[in-house]
Parts: sequence; C-alpha cells; structure tokens
Amino acid sequence: QVQLAESGGGSVQAGGSLRLSCRTSGFTGGEYSWSQYYMAWFRQAPGKGREGIACIAADGTTKYADSVEGRFTISLDKAANTLYLQMKNLQPEDTALFYCAAQRRSPYTSYWHCSRLVSNFDIWGQGTQVTVSS
Repeated sequence: QVQLAESGGGSVQAGGSLRLSCRTSGFTGGEYSWSQYYMAWFRQAPGKGREGIACIAADGTTKYADSVEGRFTISLDKAANTLYLQMKNLQPEDTALFYCAAQRRSPYTSYWHCSRLVSNFDIWGQGTQVTVSS
C-alpha cells in the first residue's frame, strides 16, 4: 500500500524559502504505479480548515491555489519516490501544518486530472510544520 512521510518544514523569516519533501513508498507498479495516482499538497493553519494548495496529475499537469500561484511549485521525482513543494517568498500567512496526499484515479478520472479537495484523498502523510515570522 502507498504510504507518505513529509519532511523539510521549519521556521523562516518573511521572504524566505523552504522546500518540503514527501517521501513515498508502495508505488511498486501495476495497480500501484504512478500512472494510477494523482498527488497534492495541503496546509492547515491554526483554527482553520485544511486547504489544498497544489496538485499534480499522473501526466505531470499541475494546478495551484490563487494564494500560492507564482510562489510555490509542486514537482514529482519518481526515481527518488519523492513529491516536493518548493516555496518562495514565504509570508506569515503561510504559517501552517503542511500535508502531502495521494489518491488513486477512478476509471472515470482522466490521466491529466488532479484535485485539491480534501474529500477526494484517502492517503495522507503526518504533516510538517512551517512557521514564517515577520
């Protein structure tokens, strides 16, 4: 089965950068091949709901929330079994617990589709904290 583990969080000053990593295991081919899944990054600030900020489809298509467009980049290194989130120009409002997630595509979901909806994901990591000070 697919499992996820985030790392790379920390404390930075406003304007700084961080790269989060999501180490994956279980993508062993067949029904557990990369082509069967899309992945995403979410964040949850204190007292707020979980927000989908970036997703990547099986074909590499990416989508971003308006709040991070142009500052964050999601990427997948299949050889390293790792999903990344490169974050630049971080601001105090980016302070949150960040999660990666994976979801198997249904037979009716296109290869180029990905989602940023919490309810669409069954597989989650444990989270990594990002704190941005002004």
